[in-house]
Amino acid sequence: MMFDKETILILDFGSQYLQLIARRVRELGVYSRVVSHTISAAEAIKYSPRGIILSGGPSSVYCAGGRGCDAGIFELGVPVLGICYGMQVMSHIFGGEVMAASNREYGRAKIELTAAGKSSAFFANMPPVQNVWMSHGDHVTKIPSEFELLAESSGSPVCAMEHRFKPFYGLQFHPEVIHTEFGMDMFRNFIHGVCGCSNNWTMHNFAESAVERFRAELGDSEVICGLSGGVDSAVVAAILSRAIGAQLKCILVDNGLLRKGEAEAVVEMFRNHFDVELVVVDASAGFLERLIGVEEPQEKRRRIGHYFIEVFAEAAKKFNNAKFLAQGTIYPDIIESGGSLDTGGEKPAATIKLHHNVGGLPEGMNFKLVEPLRELFKDEVRRLGIELGLPVEFVWRHPFPGPGLAVRCLGEVTREKLSKLREADAIVIEEIIKADLYDKISQAFAVLLPVKSVGVMGDGRTYDDAIAIRCVKTDDFMTADWSELPDYLLRKMSTRIINEVAGINRVVYDISSKPPATIEWE
Repeated sequence: MMFDKETILILDFGSQYLQLIARRVRELGVYSRVVSHTISAAEAIKYSPRGIILSGGPSSVYCAGGRGCDAGIFELGVPVLGICYGMQVMSHIFGGEVMAASNREYGRAKIELTAAGKSSAFFANMPPVQNVWMSHGDHVTKIPSEFELLAESSGSPVCAMEHRFKPFYGLQFHPEVIHTEFGMDMFRNFIHGVCGCSNNWTMHNFAESAVERFRAELGDSEVICGLSGGVDSAVVAAILSRAIGAQLKCILVDNGLLRKGEAEAVVEMFRNHFDVELVVVDASAGFLERLIGVEEPQEKRRRIGHYFIEVFAEAAKKFNNAKFLAQGTIYPDIIESGGSLDTGGEKPAATIKLHHNVGGLPEGMNFKLVEPLRELFKDEVRRLGIELGLPVEFVWRHPFPGPGLAVRCLGEVTREKLSKLREADAIVIEEIIKADLYDKISQAFAVLLPVKSVGVMGDGRTYDDAIAIRCVKTDDFMTADWSELPDYLLRKMSTRIINEVAGINRVVYDISSKPPATIEWE
């Protein structure tokens, strides 16, 4: 039986915190669906939303071309929460005043609840003074006549507001960011208290529903799934295997950019847990040839993605009855490529990175695309993998980028550089596992830098390469902080890499957070 999931609709105005909003809703056991801010009220009501959230964004509502939304959204009879720019849009629609702030407000701030705020359902069971996270250049200077002030701060005259008669709320700060200390309480009050949602968004419900849906949609058709060696594609294979059994055909393209022993480990794991056909293609030479002389990160991604399609299409000819192609696309891939689940052709968010599995299929590939994980975040994919019976140690492996070691080998990619990087990376992971820290670190890896430096080894001068070690901790991979590893562990990794990997004479540790840096270096 397909489960009837309660939905909170999120209108995307281009916020780089968009993922966090969607995740916070799901962490409360409620399904969140992201759509473009251009959606009409008539289209929005088709989702039967229990509530609507207006995201932040980079525009100014008072400028020509400023992003707005259909005013009919406020006539649907459902609660609405506007966050930062979303509050400014709400204020603009209801006749309030929005202006540029004299000083851009970014970072921690203290807000104080008004008398109305202390009695509001939105701030129920919260202290009158709270720490929040601000990130805005404009602010509401005069609230609409139908609203009342709930909170203020020294930097913003209107930090929170509420409609006097309808469940409409606006916040100038960002409750989705962990630095807002009562942010989850605010979401809980809105989603469970105001919108009346329960907790029926679980991976057990999702798995049962997805298996039933794909069994019905795919019928007796064959489906090809590309295994990358990562968790996402393996979970796709698991869910489709359960839905259609032997109709699923899998292809693993070894691009020569995988971690040490990864291709062999994936084949062994896969054949031990799935009863479907698997074809392995060694295309490493072709990928390396196409990366000769390429240094720019986005160009690496483009070339790897394009050649992957070529290799995959050739291998897929073996299965001439297949009509569908399954991919492990997940929601963060879509966000970082500049889109949302339903954008209507518009891409409000800035493109951070190109993902080779986002954007549909190229001309000439006569398959229909199947993306079972398109709506899920990484932690949800992992929980789904456990639900489907994949080995725990495989499901909780650290993430690995689609372009593989190519985006951890800065500058031109060569076989020699990859060999150095692969060995250094293996040492990093091995030592972290020995220190019993693997599960406490969200992602750990080595990066080969395009930098040579002078060293002394065996009383002789060296002029060799440098390795950077990157270890981060994060709940959502949208923001991350660097992991504070013990000195002895850093020393051990550095010593082993320099002694065991020929051509490396220097090791550094990356202590930058995301933002401003990204987790991967390219």
